[in-house]
Amino acid sequence: MPQASLWQLKKEMCEYGKRIWQRGFCAGNEGNHSVRVPGCRPGQERFLCTPTGISKGFLDPADICVVDIDGNQVERNAKGRKRSSEVLIHLAIYKKRPDVNAVIHSHPPHAVAFCLAGMEVPHSIHPEAEVFLGKIVHAAYAAPGTPALPASFIDKLTEQSNTVLMGNHGSINFADTMEIAYYRLEILDNYCKQLLLARGLGNVNVLDKGQMSELLEIKERFGFPDERKECALDGCVGTEDQPFLTSFGVQPASAQCACDGGPVCGCDEKPSGGSGPSGGGGDASFELLVQTITDQIMAGLKA
Repeated sequence: MPQASLWQLKKEMCEYGKRIWQRGFCAGNEGNHSVRVPGCRPGQERFLCTPTGISKGFLDPADICVVDIDGNQVERNAKGRKRSSEVLIHLAIYKKRPDVNAVIHSHPPHAVAFCLAGMEVPHSIHPEAEVFLGKIVHAAYAAPGTPALPASFIDKLTEQSNTVLMGNHGSINFADTMEIAYYRLEILDNYCKQLLLARGLGNVNVLDKGQMSELLEIKERFGFPDERKECALDGCVGTEDQPFLTSFGVQPASAQCACDGGPVCGCDEKPSGGSGPSGGGGDASFELLVQTITDQIMAGLKA
């Protein structure tokens, strides 16, 4: 690749690093991102990655490191910077997914809140999150900068995966371009922020299996296939919702998903406009809440 084009690629990495830092997705020297250098021959792949020990908001093209597929730094860095130790995460994804050309690892606070709580981010709630993120991969905690970290999630990735949340750590977003990977990072944290705001309101409405099936059909027409489409009408989309829903004090139903024997996934059609967070099974809790508020109002009028 011509040096001028390589320099431009490094410059773009710095620009996205500044965006990540300005949005508060990483503090101090946190986070790292990388891109695949185009035009390399098989077996001679090269990747640009951010260095260790520098804020992503103050990167210079001369800071960017060049590594091979095994993580070896293959070119002398203009400023003597060393590559990030967590580039191993990126390279594992590049090996698994040849279609991926950019990876961003960051610590978006609202998404990391779910990592720290050990709670999976729910699906079947927000259309944009379903279309642009799809099924989020969750991984158990593993020590940063070690081979155990990519090993904790790499076998879970599918052809449609684009987002990973690592236990007690942070997020990984990847795509064909740095631009799309960055957009996915924004959408991830914004979605998690919306969920936490809804948590404060005490309710969240879950899309039923018919709505999810329709949404996944639309997603496919947009050019984003989703492996969940095949069992959406069986109610098997949204099995990860339960931990989040129970945080509202709603008890999950007793049915189990027939396709995998997993936790409740709403296999029964939820009533349209259901009042409880689950769209069904929450009516009693909702009525109790209404009655409690009514009693408080009446007591205030008598006082």
